[in-house]
Amino acid sequence: MSILEETYTLTGGTEIPRLGLGTWFIDDDKAADAVRTAIEIGYRHIDTAQAYGNERGVGEGVRTSGVAREELFVSTKVAAEVKDYDAAVGSIQGSLETMGLDYIDLMLIHAPQPWDEFRTGDYAEGNREVWRALEEAQRAGTVRTIGVSNFQRSDLEHLLEHAEVVPHVNQLLVHAGNTPRELLEFCEAQGIRVQAYSPIAHGAILENPDVQAMAERYGVTVPQLCIRYTLQLGTVSLPKTANPEHMRANAQVDFEITAEDMAALEGLEARDYGDHAVFPVFSGK
Repeated sequence: MSILEETYTLTGGTEIPRLGLGTWFIDDDKAADAVRTAIEIGYRHIDTAQAYGNERGVGEGVRTSGVAREELFVSTKVAAEVKDYDAAVGSIQGSLETMGLDYIDLMLIHAPQPWDEFRTGDYAEGNREVWRALEEAQRAGTVRTIGVSNFQRSDLEHLLEHAEVVPHVNQLLVHAGNTPRELLEFCEAQGIRVQAYSPIAHGAILENPDVQAMAERYGVTVPQLCIRYTLQLGTVSLPKTANPEHMRANAQVDFEITAEDMAALEGLEARDYGDHAVFPVFSGK
């Protein structure tokens, strides 16, 4: 079975494909073609966000892919700046209208704080209000599953104190050299599936000689090794690309990394994000 056909079962029973297509930095006017190509290759999981500015194109790609809607898993995210109930209700409806979809498979709170206050402001109450709107959307059937992104343990604990629904997903920055082990274990204990975004560390890890040597030993590319690493951690892996060749290669990960090599990859110091280091989530702010 291809990795593109493999799924995890989220709490509540919804199946989520283990490998998805990330669409950050794919322009809206190119997103539809990228999504159609990915679906033609065999991808069934497409991830976007309001902040990416390409929901319209992603939705078009989904609608015109020729594959039945129920066979696809589409996720998006409420903008990090939205921190009240009314704005969240409007935000959810806005994504549905922009994408032209009757329902969204997974909708996340993009970050626990607005980006300009990332890891500094206290928005626990605001997150609870957004969560209430997401819970209502799930009950209404316009959103099938709900979750969060970039939430640390304390953020999750504040949310869980009042939540009726435990987040199905926490989408986190996870890659070789950046493996938040304690947070992964906490999420697992709560029944929260982790999605790994930027599994290739925005490409900076491609130049790491140790990782290059390990990939050569397995007869794979560095991106394939890095994607496989996140899959073996038990996460959903979300490499982003608009390149059809990369889409195909990213799905060719039918090999097993040894426990020794998994430990070596976890212990790497590989957090140079190049041009992307200005983003709060990468800057360590």
